[in-house]
Amino acid sequence: MSPHAVPVSDLGSPYSESVAYLMQKHAVTSNGFLPAKAPLCRLPDMYYLAWERIANEMPVLLNNGTLRSRVDSMDVLSTEYLRSEPEWRRAFVILSFLTHAYVWGGQEPAEILPASISVPLLKVAKTLELPPVLAYAGSNLWNFTTSGRDFTDVDSLRCLHTFTGTEDESWFFVISVAMEAQAAAIIPPCLAALEAIKTRDYPAITSALIEMDECISKVGALIERMHERCDPDVFYHKIRPFLAGSKNMEAAGLPKGVFYSESATDPEKGQWRQLRGGSNGQSSMIQFFDVVLGVQHTNEGNGRPSPASSPAPSVRSSPEPTKPSFHEEVRDYMPGPHRRFLTAVSQMGSIHELAATVAQLDVRTAEQDDFVSSYKRATQTLTAFRNIHIQIVTRYIVLPSRRATQRDAGGKKDLASVSASAASGPGGDDDSAPELKGTGGTTLIPFLKQARDETAEAGDV
Repeated sequence: MSPHAVPVSDLGSPYSESVAYLMQKHAVTSNGFLPAKAPLCRLPDMYYLAWERIANEMPVLLNNGTLRSRVDSMDVLSTEYLRSEPEWRRAFVILSFLTHAYVWGGQEPAEILPASISVPLLKVAKTLELPPVLAYAGSNLWNFTTSGRDFTDVDSLRCLHTFTGTEDESWFFVISVAMEAQAAAIIPPCLAALEAIKTRDYPAITSALIEMDECISKVGALIERMHERCDPDVFYHKIRPFLAGSKNMEAAGLPKGVFYSESATDPEKGQWRQLRGGSNGQSSMIQFFDVVLGVQHTNEGNGRPSPASSPAPSVRSSPEPTKPSFHEEVRDYMPGPHRRFLTAVSQMGSIHELAATVAQLDVRTAEQDDFVSSYKRATQTLTAFRNIHIQIVTRYIVLPSRRATQRDAGGKKDLASVSASAASGPGGDDDSAPELKGTGGTTLIPFLKQARDETAEAGDV
């Protein structure tokens, strides 16, 4: 059993054994997709002291321009002394942060990742069923500590590692930690509601939807606190460039992605990889909301629907190959147990389909009316949450990109300088900022607006 799994007895009444088992099987804890206890602050085996030291010195080394030389001189360490899941997760946090620090920590991005990082990272990532990149799990889920026990108390949280050493960056990450913790309480009732579809227990489903509506509002209130300790210009110029991946980053200097060395002795052994950077789109919490409410997303991340959702081709034309939507693709950037949990939840039943069916009835009971109303309110609240997200992105990315110039980047080639050029180019004065890329490689505002609109459509039953 995973050390972060929830013992069945801890969930207790009124939830069924099957709900408890589903959570336990897929490493969903009393804190939701966060671990049950705060992550390790350091690896216990002194063998990994070199990793710990460079991770703790990372902001200083990036600032004085010596991080790459330090990484280049590091030995390739084995993963054989990682003995527990928290240790594997800690190793992933360190190595994935160092990956992004190395790639984006110079005037030009580094296209080749040295073996001292890539060889152990590939093994750690494979063990945790993650890609070898700073995914959301590494930057948020496993990268915090707390002075208390309540992970929803954002004021008691702080980041274990940042690129800049600033409070702005720590606050940016721990806001998401608190959001994840806030949403944890609704997982069991939502699973029970999906079970209740079979018996048409409308009061049980309605009760869960009311809880979900309240919970999403609280999550939205947390993200609105971003401005308290994270300055938009600090985020845009100093923090965000390090979060970028290597997918769709040609303009930022990575036309082929990043080459991951796979051998300590043969530098030519390895492969080029194009991977998305971390983003909130990789949050299992957000996708859990979508799955429970039956929100269907079709965007590939480029502002266009995926071919599978487009009109059928004519008889004479060749059909386009089916591509997964962005939301489907980024499940590969979630820990394996969590993405399997989302798959299992999606197979439990559809509250959306039930709401659509009941809404079409000529005569409905009071219980059925309450159910449909509560479903619509929950989707409206999730739509409002996505509007808040768009507002945050506008404040922290779109507006700073318009104020920025190439001079602000000091001649650096990274996501900030590329975004500034995109914002000042054709369409840059439009609120949609069509050319701006997210750290996950999406066309930022068009993608978020389509996700918002698809959420609103789900509630139109």
